[in-house]
Amino acid sequence: MSQKIAFVGVGRMGANMARRLKDCGYTISAVYDSHRPSATSLAEELGCAAPETLAAVTAAADVIFTVVTNDASMRGIFFGDEDSLIVGAEGKVFINCATLSPAMHRKVYAAAAAVGAHSLEAAMASSISHAREGKLYLMLAGDEAVYQSVLPIIEQMSVNRRFIGSPGRAAEVKALVNMVMNINTAGLAEGLGLAEALGHDLSMIREVFSQTGANSRVLETDGGDMVAREHDCWFSAEHAAKDSGIAQGVAREIDLTLPLNDATKAQYEKMITLGLGGLDKSGIAELTFKGRHA
Repeated sequence: MSQKIAFVGVGRMGANMARRLKDCGYTISAVYDSHRPSATSLAEELGCAAPETLAAVTAAADVIFTVVTNDASMRGIFFGDEDSLIVGAEGKVFINCATLSPAMHRKVYAAAAAVGAHSLEAAMASSISHAREGKLYLMLAGDEAVYQSVLPIIEQMSVNRRFIGSPGRAAEVKALVNMVMNINTAGLAEGLGLAEALGHDLSMIREVFSQTGANSRVLETDGGDMVAREHDCWFSAEHAAKDSGIAQGVAREIDLTLPLNDATKAQYEKMITLGLGGLDKSGIAELTFKGRHA
């Protein structure tokens, strides 16, 4: 536990990951966020620094976790003209947890290697509470020797993990996970919307779905919320649109058409257009139940 750890991106996921490792006895040396109050508040809670520059974050730690929003955010922290995590990064290990395009993860891996640093993907398929409790499911990729070197840290954060392979491969698998999850969510919303329009009791419908081929993980996590119109955000429609877009982009690179994914992405983009992008992904039901949103 002698390694000093920093976090870049301390929203709900990143902050809870930092809290978890602090509880496990690791030294959290620095936190950084583009929304500076988030960083300063967490730094006060954890008793660590909140540097104003990315280069200072790298200087303060041996292992730097990044938990940012998208490719553009990742580009900003690693390839900024005036400030970057890459500055003075020799010997450092970056563990990148955001859902990004495989191409971006490979670009960061190459940039880290060029300065004698290491970059590891650690794609997450879990919730905020899992981050706090050390029960994440992680998909990892990069150099296996680097993975092994930080495995004690990873083990404190996750209840399950899978090392997948070379740079970009975990990002590909995470894109598949979220693509299928989003399609299932959209399909469930349509099924429940049609059932309601036909006058069926939705508690009965959900029970029947759970015992038949209509069952799915999202039936358990989102079905009740769709019916009750409770869309407090755990995984936003905006993020769903972004992640379905990653899968779409990867498919297009290899000349593969994914019509269900394309339709699902369009539904989530419609939510954004209607001002519903901040709702949980279950909010897609607002588009499929009669009398809600057109």
